[in-house]
Amino acid sequence: MNTNREYTYEQVARAITYLTANYQEQPPLSQLAETVNLSEFHFQRLFTEWAGVSPKKFSQYLTLEHAKAQLRNGAPLAVAAQDAGLSGTGRLHDLFVTIEGITPGQFKQAGLGLVLTYGTFESPFGTYVLGVINEKIALLQFVAGNVPDALIQSEMLVAATWPEARLVHDSAAIRHIADQVFPVGDPTTRPQQRLSVFLRGSAFQLKVWEALLKIPEGRLVSYDQIAEAIGQPTASRAVGTAIGSNPIGYLIPCHRVIKKTGLFGGYRWGAGRKQAILGWEAARVNG
Repeated sequence: MNTNREYTYEQVARAITYLTANYQEQPPLSQLAETVNLSEFHFQRLFTEWAGVSPKKFSQYLTLEHAKAQLRNGAPLAVAAQDAGLSGTGRLHDLFVTIEGITPGQFKQAGLGLVLTYGTFESPFGTYVLGVINEKIALLQFVAGNVPDALIQSEMLVAATWPEARLVHDSAAIRHIADQVFPVGDPTTRPQQRLSVFLRGSAFQLKVWEALLKIPEGRLVSYDQIAEAIGQPTASRAVGTAIGSNPIGYLIPCHRVIKKTGLFGGYRWGAGRKQAILGWEAARVNG
């Protein structure tokens, strides 16, 4: 059975998908409400409780014009990202999320000898699977809405990312970490303590993922700007590949990278979810 949080997101996501597909026509509130089988009053209240702003205001954050303006303003922020040159093990101490990269030897072992505890949880953006190694987040991936059994899908996601680790399904054991990622009651609250992520990736991937952490909430940058930020301006295609393989959704904000044309582009966990996260973050910053 769906939780209230999950059901709210599913309804909002359907409306956002319709809104972005028809934004040029600026569909009225009645039309959006009809897509989720709610009255205008109930839809307006549901959407505003979720996003913090009205559907009309939210739609402004999903326009091409808004995205292009964000790209123009975001370039200096991306270029200013400090290049820590992560190789082997590196950390960032200036952010609420710190990165720890595994050593080259551990990379080849694919988690051999490690215990990964995982579970499924609800967020403002739907169901996700969280994987933890030694109190460090090793996996955060959203579960596709068309899969009826989230647990089956989560097991597949975990096994594909850490194929040699010993997997333990125990949501209760890591709920305290999940509650830090998406605080219960008030999702706008920042984590009370820094969250550590434990990443299995190449030195290049770690540099790209580190650069993503420097993009402020509510801002957007392009793949080219990320390539510039890591000192490899001709590597935008490789940057795109690294972003697409990011194993820590939301916390490592690959959703904040869009095409230089201003189009949002694809997303590992669905274009609609990317639009939902971007609009939600913009509302928190500007709403």
